[in-house]
Amino acid sequence: MEIIEKTIIGKRTQQECEDGITVNDRFVAVIDGSTSKTAARIDSSMSNGRFCMETIKAFIDSMPAKTSMEEFCKGITNAIYRIYAEYGYDINRLRAMPTERATASAVIYSRHHRQVWLVGDCHCTVDGTYYDNPKPYEETIAAKRSAFIKNELHKCKDAYDLQKSIDCLRIKDTGRIHILPELIAACSHQNKNYAVIDGFDMPVNLIKVINVPPQKTEIILASDGYPFIKSNLKQSDEALMQLINTDPLLIDKYQATKGVMKGYNSFDDRSYVRFRD
Repeated sequence: MEIIEKTIIGKRTQQECEDGITVNDRFVAVIDGSTSKTAARIDSSMSNGRFCMETIKAFIDSMPAKTSMEEFCKGITNAIYRIYAEYGYDINRLRAMPTERATASAVIYSRHHRQVWLVGDCHCTVDGTYYDNPKPYEETIAAKRSAFIKNELHKCKDAYDLQKSIDCLRIKDTGRIHILPELIAACSHQNKNYAVIDGFDMPVNLIKVINVPPQKTEIILASDGYPFIKSNLKQSDEALMQLINTDPLLIDKYQATKGVMKGYNSFDDRSYVRFRD
């Protein structure tokens, strides 16, 4: 297996980054810890999303080569569930309050099975063919945020006023505040209408499995911090920067549930790995 290029970039700092990559002779994976929607933390030194990402990385590194997708799902679910018990969490409360769980998505390549597993909303390309697995509600909620912000900006009297308003929205994203109740409510559907890694049973039928051809194949795995997967890392970064420069609030052609906050380099942590096998 040949790793051609890879990167992990935190939206603000590397220390706070909730994305991770793990590479060994059995698996390649990109892991995207979910942005916490609660102040409660399992480990006071890091966000729940980063904690979950680090837990998944360690688990994948320990997996035997022949581990199947179903075995991975069962194993990582049990591992996180045991952590909840170890830290004294009320399991019934976590069952009722998904926002307090350690949650992540992942895209994993298994060399033995020659498969890519899409768990949650990461994405990939296999010999140039694109695959994703978006959360069913996210596009609708992002559109509501976009409409709310556009309505606010429509009130601006001139170009100076418009730029001032955009700058203010990059400090306090009122569109994000507007949709936050819906984002929190949508978490109640995780591992019901869509699969994530959170210590509770995953519906494996909602995990997308891509079979990789037996011949030498180029594969790119990425978190959704890269909205566009191009044929190489440079082009993927250039496409992201063009988007940020033209639409930092992410309300136009690419609508997201959050924009690029002041002092941040992007709207989300991002990770990308390109390899051949």
